[in-house]
Amino acid sequence: MTVYQLPAEVGAFARYLRGLAASLVPGQGWYGVFASRDPEGLRACFDGTEILPWDVVESLLHDLGEPASGPQATRARALHGAAAAAHDRRPGGAEALRGRLEVMERERRYAEARARELDAALRQARGTPDGDRIDGELAWTRDDHARATARIADLTARLAALPDDRPPPPASGSESGTGSGPAPGTAPEAASAPAPASRRKARGARYAWIGGAESGGEGVPVPVSVPDLPVAGAAPRGARFGGVEAPVASDRAPTTASDSAPASDPVPAPAADAARAAGNAVYALQRLRSQGRSGEAHALLCEAVSGPPGWLPALAAELHRAGLGADWSTLLWEAALLPPERLAAVAGALADAGRSEDCERLLRQGIARPAGELAGACAALHAEGHHREAHALLTAFLRVRTPEDAAQLAAADPHLLIPQLRTAAAAISPALGRDLVHALRVAGLAGA
Repeated sequence: MTVYQLPAEVGAFARYLRGLAASLVPGQGWYGVFASRDPEGLRACFDGTEILPWDVVESLLHDLGEPASGPQATRARALHGAAAAAHDRRPGGAEALRGRLEVMERERRYAEARARELDAALRQARGTPDGDRIDGELAWTRDDHARATARIADLTARLAALPDDRPPPPASGSESGTGSGPAPGTAPEAASAPAPASRRKARGARYAWIGGAESGGEGVPVPVSVPDLPVAGAAPRGARFGGVEAPVASDRAPTTASDSAPASDPVPAPAADAARAAGNAVYALQRLRSQGRSGEAHALLCEAVSGPPGWLPALAAELHRAGLGADWSTLLWEAALLPPERLAAVAGALADAGRSEDCERLLRQGIARPAGELAGACAALHAEGHHREAHALLTAFLRVRTPEDAAQLAAADPHLLIPQLRTAAAAISPALGRDLVHALRVAGLAGA
């Protein structure tokens, strides 16, 4: 087995990449997305056997809070360009680039077609829970399209910088007298060059950066120490990521102390910290929107949802001040997908800050979840002294769900919920009050 040393340029970029990853929080942001879905591919980039696409490097810099024109990004771009050029010059480099280019062309075409399908479906389902899911998948699909388009341009430029190492075409059959077959002593083309390993099944432009085992006869690289990567269950914690790219269960798994503790336990952040975080988030969001990076903008909103609930009122004010009210609406949709205790904590923070309309809107959007989860949210609101908000949640539930659903909700905690449901139902209409009493009797809860 031959062991070889990485080219100096590739080694320099790999060291830079490992240092960048060490500054990031595993399991969060874009780093969490990439690491959880393709840890082996990311390790190959960390040890220098593959070159991470520039759009992925840019996303990692975004996690770090580095502006696109900042000194860190400028240095990263220079190291990346030099490493890519050295990597491409290895034997078989041009053929590998052609294989990657073919993969990205397929990804781009697929993303275009899928985006059209999702856009049409979204127009039919706008304003419904299913519409929110479709909207999230559309954001990812548009991100795939943007990444594939950027990589096509990058791969094309890298390929143009290399000499064409393809063999000349064989002589035509009419001139050689051998018909349409290969010349005597010449192996068929499908057998003069192995199929590029990069033509494996595409996994989406966010992850299709590795071409597989492409040794090119160079042997095995010298082992290096690479950053520890999170396992697949430690994917990003924002509600956005649970619905599309990973099973919902993994999104709910407590991976850190802050995840496993009730969201309402921490002391609210000082106003200055909340204002500073809101200003930074809105600045980053405006920059992403101006560059058409809608997928990353959506991810940023999801990260805000998974942050301290006490910061959200300041973010709401800053978003509206910047003319980004639509992003605040998106954030509320994401918050409506949070676990019950977390949903209650966000609703409570909004109510405490005087944003009662936002609080009630959030609770209305959250009533599509299972009755047992809503009972947990109601209990959490009462525990924090947000009795008015708990009443608003039950009222919204009764307006859109059936009396039978209400009876199922009451079964979770009859002594607490039955009196409140009866009061809320009677306030809506006497008929609803009678229907609720009947549903409670049928469920065996009338005497609770």
